[in-house]
Amino acid sequence: MPKILDGAAIAAAIKQEVAEEVLALAAHGIKSGLAAVLVGHVPASEIYVRSKVQACAELGLYSDLITPPGTVTTEEMLALVAQLNARDDIDGILIQLPLPAQVDSKALLDAVDPAKDVDGFHPVNAGRLLAGRPALAPCTPAGVIEILKRSNIPIAGQHAVVVGRSDIVGKPVAVLLLHQNATVTICHSKTRDLPAITKQADILVAAIGRPGFITPEMVTPDATLIDVGINRLTTREEFDRFFKGNAKREATFAKRGSTIVGDIDPKAFELAGAYTPVPGGVGLLTIAMLMSNTVRAAKMRRGL
Repeated sequence: MPKILDGAAIAAAIKQEVAEEVLALAAHGIKSGLAAVLVGHVPASEIYVRSKVQACAELGLYSDLITPPGTVTTEEMLALVAQLNARDDIDGILIQLPLPAQVDSKALLDAVDPAKDVDGFHPVNAGRLLAGRPALAPCTPAGVIEILKRSNIPIAGQHAVVVGRSDIVGKPVAVLLLHQNATVTICHSKTRDLPAITKQADILVAAIGRPGFITPEMVTPDATLIDVGINRLTTREEFDRFFKGNAKREATFAKRGSTIVGDIDPKAFELAGAYTPVPGGVGLLTIAMLMSNTVRAAKMRRGL
């Protein structure tokens, strides 16, 4: 029977640790703060950012939600980031993506002080991460490592295959696995004979953004499957491909008109030694790791 890696329980444990660190900092007169910048009105982004602000409140972190209009310019956003960089009460700066088309997202992310880059997107943090020096790592990849370590899944000496090479997940998770002494292979859209490589994986990380892309035929029995994907299914044809006969999912689909699936076909989980479910897996770690990064930034900025 495969072991289900419970993202909710692990996220709760990390949040509890963060809350204790916040209290310890407060005892020394330090109050950690996160600024969340949400531009315009994108319903999905609004929900996500407000959940981050709520998490701050639950853990005792100060938060400042800043909501520029959707017509904001790059110059205005750069001025805002400069103000946040200068504020001593702000340890972390989060700029919610996507930004409106007229805003130069790359210039904006590059303008964030690397010491406050709690998303871990700044080139300076990417370089420090690659070099194995203290850095703020991207939240989702950091969450993947926490899931593996806290679930007592061996990493050192294992062959980890990462499917996906994005700067946000694929590349940094490969680097983090390498730092844990895994042997790492990165695969992507130009990889030849992909199934032959994924079947070699002791740990298979799927972060390619395509529903059910990893099929049972691409998985070796007893591998650990880490599914980073979140893909929304809205048609009956899509639903039946993955969940036909699944009464629980059927009820969700009937009620909401949609359900989600990861980048791994759920049928592949039956072969696994352990796996992260979707929902209930990696996605729940992202906010927990953002909170953890904010406290870490507060300590690093003060040389603690």
